[in-house]
Amino acid sequence: KALKIGNLVLPVSSGEVKNLQQGPTFWQILEEHDIPATVFKIPSNYPPVPTKQRTISGMGTPDLKGSYGISCFYTTDPDIPKGELSGGRVYEVFVIGNRVEAQLPGPTNTFKKDRPEALIDFRVLIDPKNAIAKVVLPDQEFMLKEKEWSGWKRVQFNLIPTQSVSGICMFYLKEIRPHFKLYVSPVNIDPARPALPISTPESYAQELERVFGSYFTKGLPADTSALDNNVLDESEFLELDDMILRESERMFDFEFNRFDSGLLFYYISSTDQRQHMFWRLLDERHPGYDPQLAARYGKAVENIYIEADRFLDRVLQKIDKNTVLLVMSDHGFNPFRRCFNLNTWLFETGYHRLRNPWRQQEGSLFENTDWSRTRAYGIGLNGLYINQRGRERDGIVNPGADSENLIREIASKLEQVVDPKTGQRAILHAYVAKDVYHGSQLGHAPDIVCGFNEGYRISWESPLGSFPKNVFVENKEKWSGDHMGAPEVIPGVLITNRKVRAESPALYDLTATILDIFGLPKTKEM
Repeated sequence: KALKIGNLVLPVSSGEVKNLQQGPTFWQILEEHDIPATVFKIPSNYPPVPTKQRTISGMGTPDLKGSYGISCFYTTDPDIPKGELSGGRVYEVFVIGNRVEAQLPGPTNTFKKDRPEALIDFRVLIDPKNAIAKVVLPDQEFMLKEKEWSGWKRVQFNLIPTQSVSGICMFYLKEIRPHFKLYVSPVNIDPARPALPISTPESYAQELERVFGSYFTKGLPADTSALDNNVLDESEFLELDDMILRESERMFDFEFNRFDSGLLFYYISSTDQRQHMFWRLLDERHPGYDPQLAARYGKAVENIYIEADRFLDRVLQKIDKNTVLLVMSDHGFNPFRRCFNLNTWLFETGYHRLRNPWRQQEGSLFENTDWSRTRAYGIGLNGLYINQRGRERDGIVNPGADSENLIREIASKLEQVVDPKTGQRAILHAYVAKDVYHGSQLGHAPDIVCGFNEGYRISWESPLGSFPKNVFVENKEKWSGDHMGAPEVIPGVLITNRKVRAESPALYDLTATILDIFGLPKTKEM
């Protein structure tokens, strides 16, 4: 509810950000038994579920705009396309009298009727002779050399005279001449003054800020979009990810040194993000393989695992025989060479109908779909749904036997799809949800989940309800490694200082194992 006065919109009741997690988490169960836990950046815990345990949110935590991360790039280079990119924006600027004027966009200003972006004016003063410049913000200024990162800068977005919101960002002066190029990271939630909930208790994020200063709060902090969009090159991306890794190490050391009893969970993102971006330089069969780049950066993945081993060694040197150590990843990796357009395949096989088939490649979000004749659609990553009567708004397939038979028919056909270029099956397993999932939330699962073969992944366009021309296309993006395959294609890692009794331990075994370590029974959901 809100009160509208002229151009202002004044809320009279508060909104909320809601975590759709169902069932108790393992740290909430530990809390019920007075067992302390620190859970650092576990994925999908945003906003953090209510608990007195120390937790800080990780993957899924937005930037200050509420997105997964929108960076800004300011340049005079006429050859660089301007405008919106996936995960970023490119702004055209001009150097006039050794001066650049620009604006930094922030969150939507919901206090104003037209909901504009909050903006901060800033300028850059360029030294006429040397490769150095001064960045001038409303309340601070600082010098940057060419190829230098600024470190964290706190920025304040004014919404109305009595309301403002604080964020943090980094500036990177990529080039001064011949073309001015300035990168600004996504504006992260300020841990000293969080505009959105990122920790429990609320003071935990602030405690860490007092110890370390500003730190990355965006869920996946490495700006992979900037590398994909050629805003940052490989060397610059690795510089950024090194900063992230060093910050992770410092914060881990802080928590580990004060860890006395209970549980410490700590998540590190660099092994994941580097493989997404550098797999193409390991794989000569990848469309994005570049021998010159491979000579320089081909060891980026190996090097991050060496770093991880050093990290693990530090822990092993400090723990005693009574401390249980579990090192795990929820997935492995494999090359992403070929894209599969699921919705295009559904269209070509007659399961999905378009109102105007000649406009197949236009638009997104199913805007051209004829739902009165469509029996199935793909949305999101790997998910396929039946257009079921009574569940979907315009459903036409009867629930029960009709839906069940159609699901199994489509699943069988998907497992037989062969890429004409390679002769390989694209999908190893088309999992029928009711065969692999159980419990009260089964109804929220896709009807079919595609488990891809090695080298394949869902396309970039299909998850958003688009219908590209071809079923198969090359993946030419720098995002070249992925983990949307069948489990046997992308097995995860499990390292422990205890004997593993299960023959094939799975991710869901770990929560029950954690409870068992503390002498607690698993819950009915496990």
